[in-house]
Amino acid sequence: MHGEYKVPGGKLVVVDLDVRGGALCDVRVAGDFFLEPDEAILAIDAALEGAPANTDTAGLAARIDAALPASTVMLGLTSEGVAVAVRRALAQATEWSDYDWQLIHEAPQSPALHMALDEVITAEVAAGRRPPTLRVWEWASPAVIIGSFQSLRNEVDPAGAERHGITVVRRVSGGGAMFVEPGNTITYSLSVPDALVSGLSFADSYAYLDDWVLGALGDMGIKAWYQPLNDIATDAGKIAGAAQKRVVGGEGAVLHHVTMSYDIDADKMLEVLRIGKEKLSDKGTKSAKKRVDPLRRQTGLAREAVIERMIDSFRTRHGLTRGKVTDEEMGRAEELVRTKFGTEEWTARVP
Repeated sequence: MHGEYKVPGGKLVVVDLDVRGGALCDVRVAGDFFLEPDEAILAIDAALEGAPANTDTAGLAARIDAALPASTVMLGLTSEGVAVAVRRALAQATEWSDYDWQLIHEAPQSPALHMALDEVITAEVAAGRRPPTLRVWEWASPAVIIGSFQSLRNEVDPAGAERHGITVVRRVSGGGAMFVEPGNTITYSLSVPDALVSGLSFADSYAYLDDWVLGALGDMGIKAWYQPLNDIATDAGKIAGAAQKRVVGGEGAVLHHVTMSYDIDADKMLEVLRIGKEKLSDKGTKSAKKRVDPLRRQTGLAREAVIERMIDSFRTRHGLTRGKVTDEEMGRAEELVRTKFGTEEWTARVP
């Protein structure tokens, strides 16, 4: 069995192993990390040898920590990262390179249609009728997208939304409200087979699925990192928020979508969103305006150039061919707008 895991902000860990009698055997850990002293790698292998195959990530990491020499120094490597690679090997997880990735980047579409396309495309990936897909959104109008479990009245000021012509829609994933305007936002979705994140905790899958975009931002001179659970941050402030939804059926799939602030009208956002003091205190700031630092200021690049560089970065890392929403997928999405995402019943399902 073979498992790989790139430690967030670190290096690649590779584990090869077998299982006999319900226990790990012939364990070999490798990777492009740095580790001192040399014998520490043998201690890691020995710590995992004989471990029950149903040992969870925390249990495997504890075995490694207990076995390491006192002088051990890890760079780009963690005990938990090795344990995750083991769990991915046992789960027979797939890797990015196992797939032919498809890009969808089409003309601007309505907020409700974007919600529907996410559901349809991810269901198609789960059913095996569509390859894993990166979809870059273009917005036809400004919107507030609230999380699946958020209260509409608690999150949105209806008078502010009406005054600024803001459409309010509810997505299928959890998380917080997002304020978007067509020229000021970069949004993308990844619809991936469940096997790609096998062996990862729900929290770890966030950083794993956006490691490529952290690399793309780094190429643009922005040092960014994941701030658990679902933010992408820099020293200057938050630049993006992510959300996920697991889709059952077929082989299963994961919808992972991210909204990034390219530019932002903070005054307008505060007239539309009700951002409470509790949320601000949780983020360690007193001002909602200071929570988000736009990519336009940090990169000095046009929005289209940022998107192009992100796509090129994904293509370089994982391969990517141009695709499109099929007529059948679009028909199903339009029907979901009519029956679900465009209805008051769905949008206000949590009043």
